[in-house]
Amino acid sequence: MSHSPTPEGSSEETVTPATTPPPASEASALVPRVLEKDPSTAAELLNAQSPASAADVLVLINPSIAQDILEHMPPERRQQVLAAAAPETRRQWVRNEAYPEGTIGRMMDPALAVFGPATTIDQAVEALRLLARRAFITYLWVVDAQERLIGVVVMRDMLLGEPQQRLDEVMLKEPFFLTPELKSTDAMKSVLTRHYPVYPVCDAQRRLIGLVRGQTLFEAEAIELSAQPGAMVGVEREERLSTPWHRSLKFRHPWLQLNLFTAFIAAFVVGFFEGTIDRIVVLAVFLPVLAGQSGNTGCQALAVALRGLTLGELKPGRAKRLVLKEGLLGLLNGALVGVTAAIGMFAYATMQKNASAVMLAVIVFIAMIASCVISGVAGALIPLALKRLGADPATASSIFLTTATDVASMGTFLGLATVLI
Repeated sequence: MSHSPTPEGSSEETVTPATTPPPASEASALVPRVLEKDPSTAAELLNAQSPASAADVLVLINPSIAQDILEHMPPERRQQVLAAAAPETRRQWVRNEAYPEGTIGRMMDPALAVFGPATTIDQAVEALRLLARRAFITYLWVVDAQERLIGVVVMRDMLLGEPQQRLDEVMLKEPFFLTPELKSTDAMKSVLTRHYPVYPVCDAQRRLIGLVRGQTLFEAEAIELSAQPGAMVGVEREERLSTPWHRSLKFRHPWLQLNLFTAFIAAFVVGFFEGTIDRIVVLAVFLPVLAGQSGNTGCQALAVALRGLTLGELKPGRAKRLVLKEGLLGLLNGALVGVTAAIGMFAYATMQKNASAVMLAVIVFIAMIASCVISGVAGALIPLALKRLGADPATASSIFLTTATDVASMGTFLGLATVLI
């Protein structure tokens, strides 16, 4: 293979804002404005710029964000921006587009310093003099004739080596690499003990297809974690503080309609026992108490389940243990708070001179236990079910959980009152 830094078909390495020489003032000024917007609004902002300026800005930001912005551009505009980018950057953007959101393939930068094993140190240094003018080079990547990654060379080894030494004599063999299909969360776990500034990405044939910088990986995971609370209540991951109100309305309103529909289910349960409530008005006072307590129990279980899924702690076979644990915690917590709620019901019913004060207290106690058990189990099962269905476990999970807890608490409470009083 030639000692050319860009063998046919290889990837190229780009720059990150932290290590790039200051770009043109126009692109530099646009970067913070683009980063504070959702991809659709950012695309509109860049559509007002020249294709070259838009390409300059996209090169300076996280590749996964750049990819999202490109996808929100009209097809003709996107082609203009791609044409204005450097060839290696253009090829990498097209390649990244083939991978799903949240995967390593979506975050790749092109690899620049790619050499054959027979390249000598002095030849590599000569090539690096040209490459360093347009990129910050961290490592040299050694590939064979099929572009399979066979080694990595660090600058210290080049500095200490002899000028005529071949790169395969000073390279680190069998280097660690990521695969493009890997989820960012899984990638984070695999690099926890490998604090490298740059990670190579190879396909199933071990061909070098790009690089992922540590900064990019950590940024992507931070964005993912920060978006999770909003996703639980139907806020789209794209939405930012600067998102226009009409786009925020478009993002949020469908989930509110879904929430309203699920609220009708809980209302139907209450309406089914309307006669019981008319006969024992004191029940209406404690409906919010049970709904709120069971809702909090479910949210606690949901938070633990989502954390386990995010951190990869839910290994095969552990889901059942999680559900059983949350059911047990619901039972114990329900019994403890049930005692307090029962005392409160007894005191209130006595003040109202209700002849069934003792039985109402017993009903509250039993209903609290049952609703907390059901809520705990639901909080664990809902994200697991969403994941099994191929959806994001956090997506509107709170909306579904609220329905389950309301139906469980109100249905149990009113049903027991109907049967026992």
